[in-house]
Amino acid sequence: MLGFYRDMLLIRRFEEKAGQLYGMGLIGGFCHLYIGQEAVVAGVHANALPQDSVITSYRDHGHMLACGMPPDGVMAELTGREGGLSKGKGGSMHMFSREKNFYGGHGIVGAQVPLGTGLAFAHKYKKDGGVCYTYFGDGSVNQGQVYESFNMAQLWKLPVLYIIENNKYGMGTSIQRSSSTTELYQRGSAHGIPGTQVDGMDVIKVRDATAEALEHVRGGKGPYILEMLTYRYRGHSMSDPAKYRSKDEVSKVRSEQDPIDNLRQMILSTNAADEATLKAIDGDIKAIVTHAADFAKASPEPQLSELYTDILVEA
Repeated sequence: MLGFYRDMLLIRRFEEKAGQLYGMGLIGGFCHLYIGQEAVVAGVHANALPQDSVITSYRDHGHMLACGMPPDGVMAELTGREGGLSKGKGGSMHMFSREKNFYGGHGIVGAQVPLGTGLAFAHKYKKDGGVCYTYFGDGSVNQGQVYESFNMAQLWKLPVLYIIENNKYGMGTSIQRSSSTTELYQRGSAHGIPGTQVDGMDVIKVRDATAEALEHVRGGKGPYILEMLTYRYRGHSMSDPAKYRSKDEVSKVRSEQDPIDNLRQMILSTNAADEATLKAIDGDIKAIVTHAADFAKASPEPQLSELYTDILVEA
């Protein structure tokens, strides 16, 4: 529980700092924060093996941190600096790490789903025992390429875990207004893909549901779908005032379902740790995030010559 608390708090504080830097003009372009959804990636990644791979959409900072990518490099990339993980050329939505088997952040809605299916094909082809964790949102589930991917993955029994982060709003449109069926975990049923709906605000439930799904996938039975019922506290991106939902709605979720606050209460009520221990963790996380921001500010902008690097690979 303490590990989960630390992981989720790092994502929360990192994203809060990213929001501040965006407001200061140090982060440009689009910036999609993960605040409120931390339990999903923390619980899922608790089951990951070194050979597994991860791919997600543009709301990707939390996934990078969960994969172990250094906060300094992530923050520097957000600010477009040379010390960033993509040398300042990818920004918020397009960051990668071959070392951590993290294959992006992708700005095109749903585009990561066929790519994740391809990564799963590579795992099977190489016989390395890996699984591709392919994350996408409720706004992506109506894309045609998602169902083409489902068909191929089930046909070839590919080791892919499809994780739908259902935060109830695709940009500004509620799922009730955009989807004829809102039980998204059933979307693979036409292809014979099993699925489960999970309380994505409870990190323990996420971990346990993921472990069960992975037994199916690692057992050579093909893909599995996990629909994580979660919620984002901020707008779709930093430029979104989120006027399509009431303040009372957001406040109610924060007060009753916040994944970090609820885990904190669980830790204290079960005597897993005391207030002093949690306070020390809070201090450590604050120092890590402050250092990441300072590193990003101090890192120089990339040289113009970087425009011509990393654009062609000869294989």
